[in-house]
Amino acid sequence: MAGNGAFGKNHLRVYRELETAGLDVALVAAVEPDGARAADAAAKYAIPVFATVDELLAARRDSGLKLDAASVAVPTVHHHAVASALLDAGLDLLVEKPLAASLDEADDLIRRADKGQRILQPGHLERFNPAVLAIQPQLRRPMFFEAHRLSIFTPRALDVDVVLDLMIHDLDIVLIFAASPVREVRAVGLPILSPKVDIANVRVEFESGCVANFTASRVSTERVRKLRFFEPRQYVSIDYARQDLLVISMDAGGGAASLPPEIAAAIAAGKADPALLAKLAAATGSAGPAPGLSFAKPPVTPGEPLRLEIESFLDSVRTRREPRVTARQGRNALALALEIQASMAAHAHRAGLRDFFAPGA
Repeated sequence: MAGNGAFGKNHLRVYRELETAGLDVALVAAVEPDGARAADAAAKYAIPVFATVDELLAARRDSGLKLDAASVAVPTVHHHAVASALLDAGLDLLVEKPLAASLDEADDLIRRADKGQRILQPGHLERFNPAVLAIQPQLRRPMFFEAHRLSIFTPRALDVDVVLDLMIHDLDIVLIFAASPVREVRAVGLPILSPKVDIANVRVEFESGCVANFTASRVSTERVRKLRFFEPRQYVSIDYARQDLLVISMDAGGGAASLPPEIAAAIAAGKADPALLAKLAAATGSAGPAPGLSFAKPPVTPGEPLRLEIESFLDSVRTRREPRVTARQGRNALALALEIQASMAAHAHRAGLRDFFAPGA
């Protein structure tokens, strides 16, 4: 385990939980340069904690420390250095998102993993959210997405902006669900409490005609993690935090005729406002669905996404099967995030907003 910061602590906890539960895994060591955090991990898990990856690998070489796989949860700027050393040493890796700080670094990690036939899985946690796992097999043809990810400000992960910190989760999900190359990106972002962009709004159009709107903020007064998307004759709402699904469908067999024409047309086009649908349902005066609409709550099997992610990673390590989230998919999400950053910078230049940004932000 490399890193015992805010999220690294959770990886350590899950590995020990899996070990305690009798699964074929053992937490044997960690890397953490901060003395206080290193001492905390060593005391809590009774494992050696090394200050550097080099020290860890030296102990593996000199004292027979058995290492097969690792999680990398260090700051993004150090992903490449840490992951490349571990890959070259023959370890399979789960690397927290984003995969790397640049496409060149991501490509280099992919090359190293391919050369050594190593598992390299990016840590896109929401792919293992039970609500996402439940709806993905039922996808039809999503044509319009609305993603909102808002967080209260913390000093965590300020080495990257809000796009690489928060929005990248939704970028990854939408890229997988839309299954189409990106045609155009338009974005605006501003730094508020840090030198980097803390709030961003993005519009992405895909070659298929699908459109996605993303809003991410790490300076909000509330926590929101929601994705809504519209397919032909169907609307789906995912609440990541609650692991909850709502599906609203237009009934077959003439159900649309009982709806107001503007509502029927909006639903058919995949553009109905969820608030409008809620008002329509309330107007029926009963707990039943609105005329012409069916409401469904597909079953979702609860689970901790991180545990599901790590279990999936360990399964790939044992079976040598391709991870559910591949390194190239992680690279694709990073590529879109970097394109969004470029679009935000261009917008800031056009709008004369450079005074809002610290040098190098």
